[in-house]
Amino acid sequence: MQVVTKYQLVDEILEEYRSTIKGDFKGYRNHITRMLNFCHYLMPDISAEDSQKLQIAAVFHDIALWTHNRVDYLVPSYQECHLWLESQGLNAWKEEIQVIIDMHHLITEYKGPYARLAEVFRKADLIDFSLGLVKNGVSRLFIKQVRNTIPNSGFHKTLMRFTFMQIGRNPLKPFPMMRIQNIYKE
Repeated sequence: MQVVTKYQLVDEILEEYRSTIKGDFKGYRNHITRMLNFCHYLMPDISAEDSQKLQIAAVFHDIALWTHNRVDYLVPSYQECHLWLESQGLNAWKEEIQVIIDMHHLITEYKGPYARLAEVFRKADLIDFSLGLVKNGVSRLFIKQVRNTIPNSGFHKTLMRFTFMQIGRNPLKPFPMMRIQNIYKE
């Protein structure tokens, strides 16, 4: 499988947030691009529409780290996404993309509504977050190709910065974005 270095829809949406994300822009863009490569690897027969949904979810999945300056970012991230979807006339996608974003830090497999895309997205994010230590069905060679082609550009340092900020704010809840259980009925 060929590594994709640019997703036009991602770049178009993300450009709207460049001044908010500032110095973290390249690292976040590259994280999104690596994730999407892993999503497409796990779902090689993906439709164009489902690929668009994943691209939109990818842009917004961590966006509230910057727009709201907080580590408990899932709800404001999908709320930000809702506004964008409404502006594009894509209201019908709101619920599915919300689930994808909301469940991307679920510790266990997601089996609720929209599980097909949500689970691929969850796996892809974990692959990138773990720097490829967790493979989730993606070949070691492809992970290496993606990581060599699309540099980290400080993304994991950014995550550490936000983690330390959260510990300073609430030391008893250092990872509020993690989901222990599925909050949607199966």
